[in-house]
Amino acid sequence: MSSTVKQAVSELSVPVPWGEIRGKVWGPDHGRPVLCLHGWADNCGTFNTLIPLLPKECRYVAVDLAGHGRSSHRPPGVFYSFPAYVADVRRVVDGLQWTKFSIIGHSMGGNVATLFSALFPEMVDTLILLDAYGFMPTDLKEISKVMRQGMDEMIQFEKKTEENKRVYTYERAVERLLAANPTLSEQSAHILLERGLVQVEGGFVFSRDLRVNFKNIVRMTVEQSLEMQSMIQASVLVVLADKGFGAPSSESNRQKIISALLQGYRDRNHTVLTVTGDHHIHLNDPEVVAPLVSDFLWTTVLSQQLQA
Repeated sequence: MSSTVKQAVSELSVPVPWGEIRGKVWGPDHGRPVLCLHGWADNCGTFNTLIPLLPKECRYVAVDLAGHGRSSHRPPGVFYSFPAYVADVRRVVDGLQWTKFSIIGHSMGGNVATLFSALFPEMVDTLILLDAYGFMPTDLKEISKVMRQGMDEMIQFEKKTEENKRVYTYERAVERLLAANPTLSEQSAHILLERGLVQVEGGFVFSRDLRVNFKNIVRMTVEQSLEMQSMIQASVLVVLADKGFGAPSSESNRQKIISALLQGYRDRNHTVLTVTGDHHIHLNDPEVVAPLVSDFLWTTVLSQQLQA
């Protein structure tokens, strides 16, 4: 079965005002639409191993978010933020002419997916979060400091006349990625580097925009996050990794916030599960996550479709 899904992979490009959003497409033209959103500094290759294990009745579109993978970087002087990514998702689904679809999001992609589902609740039937809580609330007293830091980083960056990216051999690039992401297997690193590197004279540079590293200047408090959470109409599945975001936090305040968010899902009859593994379990060991995601897609959208 997986071979049939794998063969159907094609490259996607959706025009946006500053360039294009790129991605990959799996599955039949008229399959049940599922949008897949990767984590921070990753790219849509993060779903390469999981999607072939998921129901073949769906059409999966995994995108490289702006500034990641093969997608265009944002224009000079423009900040990266969650609302900006949400607007990009809206542009992509408009380009695909999707009006109702499911979203699978890992880490930061899960937070983009959740905010999209709160702002456009009528468009999302199922929301699946892979090692993400859906929100990253900031303490009210910290917000001004973080906003200033993000602005300082951007303005310092703009003062450098030439953006010189380091050139790596392929082997050094793999080492660099594994050092920054200890939860990646070596095979997973090779998968992410397919779209994460660009060949230049003398070797390779990382394709992502260096500005994605800067502090995000658009922040939400826990109260705002819980209010947004209440706007979601989709069925939600949260799959946490016990060595990733499912691990208990040593900071009591952070643990309180996480508990409030997870309780918010449970109170609305959503599903919160924990699996054994680390932050990139969906990519390193997709067999652990695939049955949970598949069952949820069957229960929430595919069974209805068959009855219709």
